Amino acid sequence: MSLTIRKDAALDFLSLGALVHRLDPGIIPFRKATECLIHVSGGEFNCAANLANCFGMKTGVASAMVDYPIGDLIAERVRAMGVQPFYKHFKHDGVQGPNMATVYSDRGFGVRAPVVFYNRSNEAAAQLKPGDFDWKSIFSAGVRWFHSGGIFAALSPTTAEVIVEAMQAAKAAGAVTSFDLNYRAKLWSISGGESRAVEVLDRIVRNVDILVGNEEDLQKGLGIPGQDVTKTSKLDPSAFFAMIGQVTRKHPHVKVVATTLREVHSTNRHSWSAVAWVEGKTYSAPTAELEVYDRVGGGDGFASGFFCGLLTGESPEDSVRLGWAHGALLTTFPGDTTMATVDQVRAFAKGGSARIQR
Repeated sequence: MSLTIRKDAALDFLSLGALVHRLDPGIIPFRKATECLIHVSGGEFNCAANLANCFGMKTGVASAMVDYPIGDLIAERVRAMGVQPFYKHFKHDGVQGPNMATVYSDRGFGVRAPVVFYNRSNEAAAQLKPGDFDWKSIFSAGVRWFHSGGIFAALSPTTAEVIVEAMQAAKAAGAVTSFDLNYRAKLWSISGGESRAVEVLDRIVRNVDILVGNEEDLQKGLGIPGQDVTKTSKLDPSAFFAMIGQVTRKHPHVKVVATTLREVHSTNRHSWSAVAWVEGKTYSAPTAELEVYDRVGGGDGFASGFFCGLLTGESPEDSVRLGWAHGALLTTFPGDTTMATVDQVRAFAKGGSARIQR
């Protein structure tokens, strides 16, 4: 690979994004719920947490933090996952905020799909703007890999500018850069829709080495024309690979594009695979039949395992399998971040099974 990843640095991986807390009533819909679990999440944080907690890497997250009990809860979980924080602090006024965002997500069951909705009103992360982080200082000790995502980019006009600022600082410091397109129609619809998404994400991707995103992300996030993905098998990578030429013509500096493939048979039964295009060559993971406990975070689980493989010098094929295995295992745990061990991931990547371990 022509992609050069530095060997030594204070941090293996740094991400930028919004920290959120997800309320999870399990299989009970919210309209009937009487109690909830609280999971700390955020696509960018999930990757940093997975790389630290499962794969033993030195990671950090740059985000907004509100000084009130919900912020304290989230900060405690960041520490517990072994992630170094770089916070822009906000004071809570006791009534209106600013707030740490809330995601509401039940797990569904069988033919009943999970339902996800948000309260991101007066969210602190949406108020982040260029100049809020001292990137020169953060990158001065060395960062091998920098990552952000499309959910954070969609929050406000200023968050996209923070990403561009950080990406440029990362490139200047010699870090590899990655971006998860993570197109969310609900978020972009309140800030300009698809046309703004294409404009904003195009500016960000100009600074990106590695893209994560499926066919819909590429179509709606980058404005790349493609076939109707709703009419094709979700496990068929041909539609994804067919779009790569258009992606690289628009962004010739992009060296890697990767995504998961998931066919949902029911809420708790999925077929799962993953693919990557790496500098002109394509790689595919096997297809696993999953019994899903909690599907949220599976994509971030793939991305973090894939990133780990590239960071540790493994082949693209082995990196895809590592991400595929970690993402599959993550769906067997409650919450958005990993509870797997690296030995479990590597065993599954090599063809392990669910036989009891004694």
